[in-house]
Amino acid sequence: MLKHSQKFSRFSIFFILGLLYSCQGKGNEPVKPPTNNDTTIVAGVDPTIANTIGFFLDNWQPKTFSVPTYDQTTVSTTQPTIISINATSIITKIPLSVFGQNANMWMGPVADNTSFINPINDLQPHIIRFPGGSASDAYFWNEPQGVNPPDAPAKIFDLNAVAQDPGYNYGMTNANWQCSLDNYYSMLAKTNNKGIITVNFGYSRYGTGPNPVAKAAHLAADWVRYDNGRTQLWEIGNENFGSWEWGYRINTAANQDNQPEFMTGAEYAKHFLVFVDSMQVAAKEVGNNIKIGAVTVETPATESWQTICTKTWNAGMMTGINNKADFYVVHDYFTASTNVTAPVILSSATTVPNTVINFVSQALALNNAIIKPIVLDEWNFFASGSKQMVSNISGLFSVLVLGEALTNKYGMAARWDLLNGWSNGDDMGMFSAGDEPNVAKWTLRPSFYYMYFLQKMLGDRMVTSTSTTNIMCYASTYSSGQLNVNLVNTSTADINVQLNLKNFYRGSRYYWYSLQGGTDDPQFSRQVFVNGVGPTQVAGGPSTYSSIHARSASAVNGIFVTVPAQGAVMMVIEKK
Repeated sequence: MLKHSQKFSRFSIFFILGLLYSCQGKGNEPVKPPTNNDTTIVAGVDPTIANTIGFFLDNWQPKTFSVPTYDQTTVSTTQPTIISINATSIITKIPLSVFGQNANMWMGPVADNTSFINPINDLQPHIIRFPGGSASDAYFWNEPQGVNPPDAPAKIFDLNAVAQDPGYNYGMTNANWQCSLDNYYSMLAKTNNKGIITVNFGYSRYGTGPNPVAKAAHLAADWVRYDNGRTQLWEIGNENFGSWEWGYRINTAANQDNQPEFMTGAEYAKHFLVFVDSMQVAAKEVGNNIKIGAVTVETPATESWQTICTKTWNAGMMTGINNKADFYVVHDYFTASTNVTAPVILSSATTVPNTVINFVSQALALNNAIIKPIVLDEWNFFASGSKQMVSNISGLFSVLVLGEALTNKYGMAARWDLLNGWSNGDDMGMFSAGDEPNVAKWTLRPSFYYMYFLQKMLGDRMVTSTSTTNIMCYASTYSSGQLNVNLVNTSTADINVQLNLKNFYRGSRYYWYSLQGGTDDPQFSRQVFVNGVGPTQVAGGPSTYSSIHARSASAVNGIFVTVPAQGAVMMVIEKK
């Protein structure tokens, strides 16, 4: 039998605990036993760095979570979907290079534009590609506006042997609508980002001098010298297997070194080796250790646009470059150029990254080439006709792509692109270009907000988690001990989620940001709301994004959250 004092002591403890709990969550959170907090932790072990990531983890840094300003929030525990996370089952350390972006020369001078600089500082892509995609094969970095090298023809053959004006661009331009090379460098310095530069490979094909390959390689090497150690990552050409690229087909009557009329992977490899030799010599002169990437075909040859060149490209390139590439470059625009629906777009984001990296890895193995880092330095989707590219769905798509890029161990990824043109909503730009009706130039599109809050809450190690038909989960841990969970709801209804945590002692509280579209369009809203805060314009998101309070709830009785329809939640859970 208990003594009176013992009875009083136990009564006091239960009374105090009950009083404390009633003060949490405004007294509305039901009492549930903490069934999903492990009592024994199995320590995690960092896996061997994947060959497909490689040196992109050389500068990995641990992250420490800082508790944000938050508002206490009531959560629903009704019929939750269970998502499981194993906090010590480590997939990979997270390379910061996966959050890259694509700049281009037509975005104009941006280095002194706070409407551009401030969001880029907040976003921190870490890597910003330049000078563009296909435009790089008609770009002369060292020339002033309108001045061509004497051996650059005024017109170049297209696929059908029709001479076309290639629209040359120039790095030393003073045109007020172009971003000069020096302005690009200044922008990188002001935002503490690094570059990846695409050199002009096409010039080695359409140049009319006695040795166009050596001339183009020398031009690239001189850029390395001018760069003077600012850039480590370089790639030779852009999609040169494509019939749309300058140099794919050349006028053999104007060519002096007996190159074939049409491009091949084997021909690219011959040129690549000359570029590498010239550029590496230049890098040594300026004391820089550069890495050089090779253009790679990313999918099996089953698409209508894929020519014989595309079908044979990887075999010719991979065997011909003698493992001299430091990384392999792929591009992918995940959907068809048609008016596809949101489910098609979101589904592609969860499957294409795996398909691509497996295809390239297998191609390297089949061609007895060493597997090295694989870089997805242009990604987006082609869906058009319903303003898909400027919509909330584009933001969800971005989270899925980045989650899959990490899960599938890409060395780097870069979204296309920072600024483009409205084109009635078929615009991949992260910023509005100023030609969008009733929307100010430099207005941020939904994709920015999703990527910003993903990076804000993401840890430094990716860990395993489960997903369901409608909820995709990507989880990570901080070196400071907290657990990050990112949940994407691809369905058209809100879903309550409960987290089942393994190998993690949860603390007393968790924090999250909830993102969702507006009511302006049932499928492709051009707006995004963050914890209920939305835009003041017809498109975009809240201008106060960096000061929006997180939501927070007690973790004592489990981790519950509602993921909004076609929306996402980025969460961090305290450690015990």
